[in-house]
Amino acid sequence: MSNLTAAPPWVHSHYRVTGTLLFVPALFVLSALYVTVPLIPVFAEEFHISLEQAAWSGSAFSLFFALGCLVYGPLSNRLGRKRVIVLGLAALSLATLGTGLISSFKALIAFRCIQGAAAATFSPVALTYAGEVFPPHKRISAIGMISAGFLMAGILGQVWASYLQERLGWHAVFTLLSAVYGLTFLALALFLPSSPAVRKNASVPGSRRAEWRNVLANRHLWLCYGVAVMLLLCFVGMYTALGSILQGRPYELSNMEMLGIRSFGMIGMLCCFVSGPLCARWGSLTVLRGGLLLSIASLFLMSLVRSIYSYSALSVVFVAGIAVLVPSLISLVGDIGGKQRAVATSLYTFILFVGASLGPIVSVRVLSIGQPDALPFLAFAGLLAVGLIHSLFIKHPPRTP
Repeated sequence: MSNLTAAPPWVHSHYRVTGTLLFVPALFVLSALYVTVPLIPVFAEEFHISLEQAAWSGSAFSLFFALGCLVYGPLSNRLGRKRVIVLGLAALSLATLGTGLISSFKALIAFRCIQGAAAATFSPVALTYAGEVFPPHKRISAIGMISAGFLMAGILGQVWASYLQERLGWHAVFTLLSAVYGLTFLALALFLPSSPAVRKNASVPGSRRAEWRNVLANRHLWLCYGVAVMLLLCFVGMYTALGSILQGRPYELSNMEMLGIRSFGMIGMLCCFVSGPLCARWGSLTVLRGGLLLSIASLFLMSLVRSIYSYSALSVVFVAGIAVLVPSLISLVGDIGGKQRAVATSLYTFILFVGASLGPIVSVRVLSIGQPDALPFLAFAGLLAVGLIHSLFIKHPPRTP
């Protein structure tokens, strides 16, 4: 396995290269979750099943991804961060290729489960890796690059699937994505630096139980998790509600027009890259609270407007708030977790993803009430306000190198 953990010496001093090596898989690994969103009607027609059954192509991935997030962070304490990331990408490439070659819906679900489990090797481990490899003054910027990839994946995955399905069929969506994972595996195996050696007692069962006890007993981590569960819940939920509103009367936008509005939101996602400099100047907690306030204000204004252009512009502001606060929150989780950074980050990723899964459910439930279009935006603003209250009680530990 030594060839999977070695890297040319020059890479270790080029943090921008390392950040790029982490951004690309962050962008494409999470895209695997979203590629089935536009394919659900295609699966329903091809396999002669209902839309509800076809939706399991996404839910199966989500379930195994969420469970995997709890496993691979602590596992990387024993095997090494880079080794888990690289082997996970190899497994993901093979599982994605298998998904593109199947001919039955049962096989599709089976391979989507394997895909989700393999994809989960990247998210929590990469965030922990960034906290260990990058020096403090570059750490939040690196986490910002990874977070930008995660957020942009929600758009890229849908665009990728929609474009390729129209031209080459749905099988090509997965076979070509498998090739991307294969190339990413080679790039990271050859050039990604290894993280510092993990403590020797990290593989002792009693030590692992103690790590989980310490994390679960830390009230400041739970305050961070209280913020985390709201983020993607409101992010995914807002876009679900916005899509329902703009595709109904009087707007009646097509699927491709709605995808264009979602793509426009990628402008706001670029704020992930400025989170590091903002945290260096104002502090992580200030940036966290400022991002929450910005997103809450934009949701409140969205409840007042009735124009497509206003919805589009305010959605960018909303995304910008989420994008700027996510890296600061991840940095806080790592700093508060301290020696239990891997476990704390794994639990953060799991809770974040649970929130993402709840977003559409909450949005559909609020929309079903049948009240004015303002209600979903006010509901999500209220949920983020709860997150803001949580953030007021978080205390940042003393900074360590």
